[in-house]
Amino acid sequence: MQRLPATLCRKLARPVCDVFINHRGIDTKRNIAGLLYNSLTRMEVRSFLDSMNMKPGDRLFDHIDRAILGSKVGVAVFSPRYCESYFCLHELALFMESKKRVIPIFYDVKPSELVVKDNGTCPAKELQRFSLALEEAKYTVGLTFDSLKGDWSKILRDASEAVIMNLLEVEEERKTMKRKL
Repeated sequence: MQRLPATLCRKLARPVCDVFINHRGIDTKRNIAGLLYNSLTRMEVRSFLDSMNMKPGDRLFDHIDRAILGSKVGVAVFSPRYCESYFCLHELALFMESKKRVIPIFYDVKPSELVVKDNGTCPAKELQRFSLALEEAKYTVGLTFDSLKGDWSKILRDASEAVIMNLLEVEEERKTMKRKL
């Protein structure tokens, strides 16, 4: 059997990203999600934002699920129309089920306003899965931002710092677990 070049092996074994940004594109792609992605990228943090990391032909669930499972930290940008998106709720549920760290950002929405609604197209089991994940996220310490009154530089700085701190903590936890084994 032919051996793969070492650089290709490292690339295949390397996780897709350190941080996955979960967001409702229609609400946040051109503002907070996109700006946070750019900020983290400038800091050399490998981040995943669907519009930046996917190309025509990529299978949505395969690519996104692999990125979430391979990431260390998630950022969930909750917005007014977030709960209308099956994809957003699926991604959030996958984060919570895989026990990943998630940093919530409540963008123009209060946690109490986030509710999974049954529009008749989603199976009851999925609705329950989404509701459990959403409840867990709502009770996770996060950041809040009002786009009309808020300081954009402050929210981007605070969110970037929260991501870095969580990445460092996850890495320290991994090292501690390795030592115990």
